[in-house]
Amino acid sequence: MKSAYQFNIEKMQTVKPSMAYKGENFLSWQKEARAKLSELIGLHTFSKCAPELEIEFEKKIEGATEIRFTYQSEEGYRVPCHLLLPDGVENPPVIICLQGHSTGMHISLGNPIYPNDEATIKGGDRDFCVRAVKEGYAAIAMEQRNFGECGGKPGATDCMYSAVTCMLFGRTTAGERVWDIMRLIDLLESDFADKVDVKNICLMGNSGGGTATAYTAALEDRIVLAMPSCAMCTYKDSIGAMPHCHCNFVPHIAEYFDMGDLLAMSYPKYYIQVNGLQDNIFPIKGAEEVFEQGKSAYREMGAEDKLAHVKGPEGHRFYADLSWPLVHKFIK
Repeated sequence: MKSAYQFNIEKMQTVKPSMAYKGENFLSWQKEARAKLSELIGLHTFSKCAPELEIEFEKKIEGATEIRFTYQSEEGYRVPCHLLLPDGVENPPVIICLQGHSTGMHISLGNPIYPNDEATIKGGDRDFCVRAVKEGYAAIAMEQRNFGECGGKPGATDCMYSAVTCMLFGRTTAGERVWDIMRLIDLLESDFADKVDVKNICLMGNSGGGTATAYTAALEDRIVLAMPSCAMCTYKDSIGAMPHCHCNFVPHIAEYFDMGDLLAMSYPKYYIQVNGLQDNIFPIKGAEEVFEQGKSAYREMGAEDKLAHVKGPEGHRFYADLSWPLVHKFIK
């Protein structure tokens, strides 16, 4: 006898998204698709508020100036961040860096705190901000909801109860993370425009950070380049095929879209999809299918040259040496 879970996994293989891009009237489709995606992740449940920026410290570190700040993304909820400004670079482009399921944003800063942090950093190019500064970019480590300082368990991710609770009132964790990123972009424009080039805002992340990157890029056009890593794959081959954290799930989404549609919605921004050939939880076959689906939309708009697919030789990690030359190719 099949388990209920096995039955649903098999059922998932038969789902056909009703609003998938089918190769015509792209701009009309994009407008309708973005509205539906926004509804599905629950953005209508949020309200803007005063950010109440608080700068906690500013200090000199090797090769950069580090600014620690927090801001209010919605009434009563604050988001901690670190901004690194590279030495000797005036008005640099800026990249928002998102860790996945890890002990927190300090991984992006290359600062091990908990056991195994150092291995996490060195084993997958996860010191995103450190590398960005070396490449001449300003970098922001933003703590995502349920991770690090914004989780309930120091040194561990804590998604499950928050993710399922917010679904009770029409939200998703994906929507919460998208909202926080959008409000961070507001803050860059209002309070940091004298320090970074707000016309060149990029977004990247690995795993859960890549998922947040993909959903945000589909909806936010102030981002000029998106680089999701080890997150892009068909729902039937990844999220709907094996155990994943609760924060990956958006109710009803597979009825309307697949992840290739998120890439398509991201037009006209530059897009670097990063995958690992040996990534068992975001299999390369499904990742290639997503990229080809998104590329068909960009091709329709004459913008296929704004896309790149990085395929690293290993597993579930970022591939900095393969990816950063493409960032420079697109953002000159």
